[in-house]
Amino acid sequence: MEEERRTNDEARAGEIWAFGGGKGGTGKTFLASRVGMALAGKGRKVILMDMDIGGANLHSFLGISRPQKSLTNFFEDGVPLAELAVRTHMENLSLITGDIHSLTSDTIKFTQKLKLFRQIIALNARNVVIDLGAGSHINTLDTFIVADKMIVVLVPEMIAIENMYHFVKNALFRKVKKTLKDYGFREITQHVWDKRQSYGIQNLRDLIDYMKMGFPYLGTILDQELAGFRIFLVLNMVRSEQDVILGLSVKSVLTKFLGIPVQFAGTIEYSDAVWKSLREGKPTTLNDLSSGPVRAIEDLVDGLIEGKEMDIKGGF
Repeated sequence: MEEERRTNDEARAGEIWAFGGGKGGTGKTFLASRVGMALAGKGRKVILMDMDIGGANLHSFLGISRPQKSLTNFFEDGVPLAELAVRTHMENLSLITGDIHSLTSDTIKFTQKLKLFRQIIALNARNVVIDLGAGSHINTLDTFIVADKMIVVLVPEMIAIENMYHFVKNALFRKVKKTLKDYGFREITQHVWDKRQSYGIQNLRDLIDYMKMGFPYLGTILDQELAGFRIFLVLNMVRSEQDVILGLSVKSVLTKFLGIPVQFAGTIEYSDAVWKSLREGKPTTLNDLSSGPVRAIEDLVDGLIEGKEMDIKGGF
């Protein structure tokens, strides 16, 4: 418990950006790779990290063959994470691939995960950009919430939006439980949530308010721990103004029912070139895209660096 708390509080060598969202096929890997490239193009030292265990393919988006070194060497051989970063074709940009031959998310030990997080935090890079796999596995959620910027990618489809909502809700619940666990409230928190109808609790925001009211001194603790829980929302494959409106409604739902700050970080318009490359498994460079997506990715990166919200009126 104490070791886990130290991991979360350790000084960081650089800023960690994690791309999640719950559903596959939303373009997380593509955007993570392009954002990493854009950051490197600004002269920043960047490490891209593929945490899609069992389905690692970030290397293909960079136009390189499968690296010989991967997280397999970290988990099985104890090789330090920093030694697994391989150079890419772009200056300032390195890659750690997540190809693990004999492990799955379920078999990664708790101590291994803490060691991994400590070494991610200590990586010598201005930015560590992490591409997470689909789903809401505990290890995926824990990697997401250790990031400085938690970036959620969704497409304007109801299934993707539902999965994204559950992903963010599960990440927040995981954060709340981990926080209250350190103060001996894990079991009661789980009990209250399991019996939420009896307590008049409808959503996670109600649960947090209930815990604050029932145990006043927890209010300050939760406020401090959740102060940095901010979601950066990216709407991908946008085709119309109605899609943007849908994205804004998602932001409102997250704020209303989860009570967390949500920042609309950007929209990326649909591109035939990207869709074709994804379907054929070929890498796509920024030069292959039309000016719209290129500008949108550049604006997205600038906004994330500066912490600014997208200007919707001028952004589409």
